[in-house]
This record gives sequence, structure tokens and C-alpha cells, in this order.
Amino acid sequence: MSEQPDVIVIGGGPAGSTAATMLARRGHSVVLLEREHFPREHIGESLLPASLPVLEALGVLPEVEKAGFLKKYGATMVWGSGAESWSWYFRETNKTHPHAYQVFRPEFDKILLENSARHGVDVRQGHRVLDVELNGQERMAVRYTDAGGAEGRLGARFVVDASGQAGLIGRKLSLRKADEKFQNLAVYGYFEGCERLPAPDETNIFIESYEHGWFWMIPLHTGRMSVGSVVDHRVGSEGIRAKGVDAFFREQIASAPNAARMLREATLAEGPIVIRDWSYSSDEVTGDGWILAGDAACFIDPLFSTGVHLALSAGIMAAAYVSTAFADQELGAAAAPVYKDLYYSQYNLFRQLAGLFYATNRTVDSYFWEARRILGDDAELSPRSAFIRAVAGQTPKGYERAVLERGEVPEALLAGVREITGERAERRARFEAAMQRPGEGGSALLTATPVLDPAATVERKPVLGDGVFEWGYTLSASDRPEGTAVSLFIARLLAACDGVRTLSQVIDLLAVELGTSRAALTGNVLSATGILFADGAIAELRGA
Repeated sequence: MSEQPDVIVIGGGPAGSTAATMLARRGHSVVLLEREHFPREHIGESLLPASLPVLEALGVLPEVEKAGFLKKYGATMVWGSGAESWSWYFRETNKTHPHAYQVFRPEFDKILLENSARHGVDVRQGHRVLDVELNGQERMAVRYTDAGGAEGRLGARFVVDASGQAGLIGRKLSLRKADEKFQNLAVYGYFEGCERLPAPDETNIFIESYEHGWFWMIPLHTGRMSVGSVVDHRVGSEGIRAKGVDAFFREQIASAPNAARMLREATLAEGPIVIRDWSYSSDEVTGDGWILAGDAACFIDPLFSTGVHLALSAGIMAAAYVSTAFADQELGAAAAPVYKDLYYSQYNLFRQLAGLFYATNRTVDSYFWEARRILGDDAELSPRSAFIRAVAGQTPKGYERAVLERGEVPEALLAGVREITGERAERRARFEAAMQRPGEGGSALLTATPVLDPAATVERKPVLGDGVFEWGYTLSASDRPEGTAVSLFIARLLAACDGVRTLSQVIDLLAVELGTSRAALTGNVLSATGILFADGAIAELRGA
């Protein structure tokens, strides 16, 4: 490997190994510098089904499946309006991937890192990065100490900072800002001899709210149980100073009835360990010659087990951004804010859902929960309309709908969800009825005039493609202010809807533009129109 690689990746966790693997696949020379020697201890064992397609893309899913990790079918919770536990299951919202995994992170992360090496990444473990020299593309460099303690310096065209909560570049440039609404800390350890949940929930993650915060309990295929208590940062810090970590942790366990019962015959095999850096984000996540990925960019309260998923997703997108920046300077510059928007759209949705969960829990009354019920204020769920629409579009009993059913949700929020859900259902019914009425070409719908939502705009901008960003189109509308990537066909369809042409005339125009027959287009246009009308981008089908 040349001492002037294309890319240096700092950190061998899920974000770093994913970015390195995908960059190597694109033909880039990559050096990955990892401080530890794998396997190494790490928290964050509970995965989401959404991560499985990423693992498949990386080529490691068969290896993960063979590792013996426990399948996670859902979650069991003591949360909401009652003290009884309740469960929900991935199969209710994800037919393709009805389960995830409870992974042992030392083994899981090692699988990902070794996969990077197999793809040609120069993986250097035991290399601690001391500093990043931010001199722009072609002149980036890092200073490090190697496994023997010798100092070195390595230059590259680009640096991917996946250094986790160390956040080397973010701290160097003072980019990181704490999330004042989620200032918690966690104390966790690994127990042997724990009682599990009764079947069929014995491999679920168990989450229990109690007076001082909440517990997670995650069964592992090693026979151990990952157990952690999440408490207010100030209260936890004061308690740990006064009593010590071990005594404080055991005091929390004694305060949580279900956790105490499940751990009554258990032995603490490792820990307890304290995590103090909690929810935060970064003002910027890209710069001239660098990009942040995973916990180096942002971290959100782990209530929804989102850490690994966000890291994997960031690794994929970061690699696409770097490859794009190398290939096309103009497209790379345009892709930088898109990377941030895509990454933070996931982060912000999970943040809003966590806020809603905290705000609606009524199992206990205490300082911890009363302080977090403030999160239910309208301002905290902003952009509130986008959040309501996102929730309204979910299949019942997902994370989102489960809390609406189990918690004490503000009536204004429930009313908003009901309104949007009902509106979409009503618009779908109107479209189907128009399709069934006879008229020109077999349907009265063809004589209707599609009228766009006044706020609907289609913008040419980078969209995430296969391993790179590419020029595409994004639709923004009143119901989707955050924007949604659409195909060229949808972009042309919306451009043809000028409020004057009938749908039949729109089809004729598109047939000429695309050089195809009217018959070949009609079905696709009708199908797309139905989706756009139900979602509100087409506000009216005049005459239908």
C-alpha cells in the first residue's frame, strides 16, 4: 500500500469499516487506522431490521447469520400508560426482514473489519490518531502512534472521521453541540445467569421505565445479558461521585422491579461502565477533504437501538460522497449538503420519536420523567407537521404507532395524526372511484385536470445512487417539506401538470417527450398520479 493512499479512515467500528469497504470496492486505495486491537469491547448490541440490507450489501450477512447471534423479533416494554409489559414485533411492519439480531459487538465489529481487509483495505490496528491536518484535498494528513508506540504521519486526498465519540475533527473544529433535551448518562454491565423474558419474547430487547429513568436488557448468544440504566446526567454524576459506580448501579437495579427480578440470581461478569457523552450533533459534517460518519458526527439517545444502523448508513453515504468528490468536483460540492440532509433526516426522526416516547410515558412520576414530559411541547416536535405526517404513514404497531396506543399522547398530536391518516385514505378512495367511472380511454380520470400543490417544487440535485451520488430530482411539497428523491419520469410528469392540461393531454405530451407510445405510458401515468394525489403533491384532480 502506498504511503499516499486516496483515503484515510479513522476508526474501525461499523461506520469506518463500512465506509472503507465501499470505497475499496470503487477502486480507491484506503488505509484504516484503528486505535484498538479487535475484538474489543463495545456497547450497542441490539440491531434493527433496516440494517440487514446494508450488511447484505457489504457481503457479510451470511457470516453474521452463521455467527450464532440471537434473532431479535421485537421489543418488550414497560412504558406508556400502565405498569404491565407489552410487546411489538418487527413482522408487523417489515415483511421482508421480520427480525434483526442481538449481536456481541466484539465479534460483530471484527466481522466487519475483517471484511474491509478482504476487500483490499490496509487495516492497521493499534494505531492511535493524534491529530488531523486539515489542509484541503490533496494535502490532508494524520499524525498517529503505531502499535509499537512510534509516531508517524500519513497523507491522503481525503479523511473519513469515524472515530466514534472521540470525534477528532469535530472536536478540533468545535463542531459538536450537545442536545440539551437528552442530557442523560448510562451505567451498564454484563451479567451471567439472568432470567429471560417468557416465550415468545425471550430474545427481545426488554426496556423498563422506572423512577429514575429506564433500563435496557439485551440477551446475547454468549449467555450473558447486556444491562444498562439510563438516568439524568446530573443526577447520575452526583450519585456516582457520592456512592461509586458499582453501588450506584446496584441501587438503580433495586429500583426497577422487573430488572431486579430478572437479575436476582445473576452475577455481574463485566462492568459497570459509565457512558457520559450522550446526545449531540455537529454543525457541519463535511469540509474540504474530510467527512464525519457515525458517532463522530452525531449520537442520539439509544432508546430505539439506532446507533449501529445510523453508523452503517453513514458509512455507505460517506463512501458515496467521497467517491463522488473524486470523480466530479461540481457534483461533489453539491452532494455535501445532501449527505448532511440525508443523514440528519434519519437522526432527527429518531430524535423526535424518542422525544415523543419520553413525553408520553406515564408509568411513574418523578423528576426524571416530569422533566422529559416537556419534550411533548409542540416546539419540540418541530417540524411538527412533517413529524405528524411521518407517523401517520406508518403501519400500526411500529415504534411510532405503538407509543400512540400505549402512551398519554397530547390530543393535538393525536388529532393531527388522525387528520392526515383520514385525509390520505379519503384521497385514495376518491382516486379509485374516479378510475372506475367510465370515460375517455376507459376512465373518467383521463379527462380530469391535475393541479399541483402550490408548494410543490421539483429541484435538480444530487441523489444517492449505486455507490455514488448522481444528478437526479427531489420533490418537495406541503406534505413532504423535507423532499423526496423522484425519477426523471416523475419530474417530467409533474412539469407537464400545468393546471390546464387534462391527464390525457399530459400522457400525449410525455409520449412525445419520451419517444414512446401512449398505450405504453397510460398505466404508469395513472399509477404515479394516484400516489402523488394521495400524498398531496397533486392537490386536485379537477373534473374527476
